[in-house]
Amino acid sequence: MPVRCFTAAAVAALMLAGCASTAIDRNVSSAQQLSRDRLGSELKWLTTDDARRQAQRDADALLAKPLGADDAVRLALAYSPALQAMLYESAAASASATQSARLPNPVFAFERLARNEGGARELELTRTLSFSVLDLLLLPSRMRMADYQSEANRLGLATSVVQAATEARQAWVAAVAAQQALQYAQQVKATADASAELARRMLAVGNFSKLQRAREQAFAADAVAQFARAAQAARSSREALVRALGLNDAQAAVLTLPDRLPDLPAAPKDEASIATLAMGERLDVQMARAHLAFIAREQGLTRVTSVVNGLELGVTRKSETGLAPQRGYELSVPLPIFDFGDATRARAEATYMAALNRAAQTAVDASSQVRETFGAYRTAYDIARHYRDEIVPLRKTIADENLLRYNGMLIGVFDLLADSREQIASVIQTIAAQRDFWLADASLQASVLGRPTAAMPLATP
Repeated sequence: MPVRCFTAAAVAALMLAGCASTAIDRNVSSAQQLSRDRLGSELKWLTTDDARRQAQRDADALLAKPLGADDAVRLALAYSPALQAMLYESAAASASATQSARLPNPVFAFERLARNEGGARELELTRTLSFSVLDLLLLPSRMRMADYQSEANRLGLATSVVQAATEARQAWVAAVAAQQALQYAQQVKATADASAELARRMLAVGNFSKLQRAREQAFAADAVAQFARAAQAARSSREALVRALGLNDAQAAVLTLPDRLPDLPAAPKDEASIATLAMGERLDVQMARAHLAFIAREQGLTRVTSVVNGLELGVTRKSETGLAPQRGYELSVPLPIFDFGDATRARAEATYMAALNRAAQTAVDASSQVRETFGAYRTAYDIARHYRDEIVPLRKTIADENLLRYNGMLIGVFDLLADSREQIASVIQTIAAQRDFWLADASLQASVLGRPTAAMPLATP
């Protein structure tokens, strides 16, 4: 019987050997599939020098032209050192999960005793090879635990990939919007400077009062401050994008962005389809379900281990000088005298009920978060469309009419300059509305996949 048990343990250990690399590859492949299907980009794990050199060449090719939003996500998922570190950390966790399913190694004990009797030296040797029978009996449970940990690692890796893609896309949106707003802030400053210079000259020839000139000069001074803020915002958002993509100094220096944000889509996404997709694919819901299923399977095991939590079997060989060798085995079992396992069973039941209610709350949170994020997305879309279809055309009409009135000498040059400033301010607000929409779009995509993000606050002009 002992030999058979030991043989079974050895066979099980051999079957589990070599599974670490398989689990790692499976988790990475799953994250790559999610990246291709849901994020539209290829997740790459750079494990060789050739792969790293190829990634460098790919990054340089993407940076050779103005970087688009999809290109930014592609660059983050294929080149960023932070993402590569995350992949290696996931591989280490997968290897640990695989190791946890393996049986502990057998223990070999050697004892040597010597004594002298009547001038004769007697030697006693004891050799014992032991292993845990309980660990062997609980091997299926250990394998289930390893499977659960591997599933948790897989979902955690997928969640981190979604987060990296979302951060890259949102950083790109913020950088392009800030750069675009800086261009218009520069136009406002140029208009204000021209107005202030004209007011100074008119005051010098007596055609302007000090109050009128001071008003124009105050607006020009305020435009300088606004331009400085816009320049700093553009610089900060650009550096945030550099960090999200993991670019080095040379790559950051050649990074160029498009002149403007993409146009709004023709129609917003449908809320019903978004909610259905979210409940079927959200990673946190999948994780809660997997945890609940694991806890449920472990309930039966806890009823056994709460009473018998140790069982060891050993093979012993003892030899003594002048005597025939002795062979046998030893069996050790803890006696449930002081601890009958009732507290362990109560803890297991409470843990299961906590997991059950946690899974239910996760589903509630997921549904609520998707509704909240979609509400922010739809509001941002309506506001951006309102600016595009209503406010900007009205401002343009006003500007055209004022230009006609100026040509007819019905209004002065300062009225025309003031209207020009108002029109530029409306364009800046339109850019902010477009930025809010694309940020909300990225947040909605992350919430659907299972990386909940707070609904993006809408900027107040």
